[in-house]
Amino acid sequence: MKFASLKEGGRDGTPLLVGRDLRRCLRLTSLAPNLQRILEDWDRFAPELEALSSRLNAGEVSETEPFDPAACAAPLPRAYQFADGSAYVTHVELVRRARGAEMPPSFWTDPLMYQGLSDHFLGPQEPIAMADEAWGIDFEAELAVILDDVPMGVEADAASRHIRLVALMNDVSLRNLIPGELAKGFGFFQSKPASAFAPVAVTPDELGPAWDGARLALPMISHVNDREVGCPDAGTDLTFDFATLIAHAARTRALSAGTVIGSGTVANKDPAVGSSCLAEIRMRETIDQGAPKTPFLRFGDRLRIEMHGMDGHSIFGAIDQLVVSYGGPPSA
Repeated sequence: MKFASLKEGGRDGTPLLVGRDLRRCLRLTSLAPNLQRILEDWDRFAPELEALSSRLNAGEVSETEPFDPAACAAPLPRAYQFADGSAYVTHVELVRRARGAEMPPSFWTDPLMYQGLSDHFLGPQEPIAMADEAWGIDFEAELAVILDDVPMGVEADAASRHIRLVALMNDVSLRNLIPGELAKGFGFFQSKPASAFAPVAVTPDELGPAWDGARLALPMISHVNDREVGCPDAGTDLTFDFATLIAHAARTRALSAGTVIGSGTVANKDPAVGSSCLAEIRMRETIDQGAPKTPFLRFGDRLRIEMHGMDGHSIFGAIDQLVVSYGGPPSA
């Protein structure tokens, strides 16, 4: 099944069931007011939704409408919790080297994770609005999972059973603000503004053999201004799969339905596949050429992130964002 949320119906959006080809959709408000409500009572809603999805994909539902990604919010426009992990330690190693920080050996055995902004996620075509280019505006192409209720202390071998949806996200980062924040010893805040999501989140069965229950082995394709900057495989060089990340997050707390867990930036050791963020590109330039040459994102730049299935079709739809200058809060 594939789900999306329209930018209407209040802050939590109007839930949609979307066809596999991303062409037609069906409003679900007769079943539930929003996707969060569906996640909270998944076992009750799932049988009817699966039957609807089968009929929708067979062209047997008459109440459909064209699916418009531009009209979509994030699948979950806001969430009770968002925790972003560090599944690809190769990325962490490169970025820490870029700011002269040492890499503790424990990073390879114990995941990094931070509590991210979750009271507002950006939709797939909402702009990245920032007040200053000097903040070092960067994207991070990631996968994410959306969970049902997870008990505290869940083991990794049971954690993957709590994955209800898989999503595609852009964890926006302000690189030039990160060192000062982390130097205070209290983690990210100003350097991690709202993340954006592709229009559709999917149940794991939609991913076919590329999904092994805790990882997705498909290329993550990123473009800046129509130039491909990376296509690393999300199943390659993965240090921590989603089961491990979920168990890590739930070690000392239960996770409520609708919790979002991010993978961290998808990264491969092979430089030939490019990168899923500009900081990695700049680090490799520093290693090879002595200094970074690729700028961070500037006002007017366009970013596109997408993932295609084994059949060549877009799985989640695309994140397609313009970087713009933020004009400040509205005047009173």
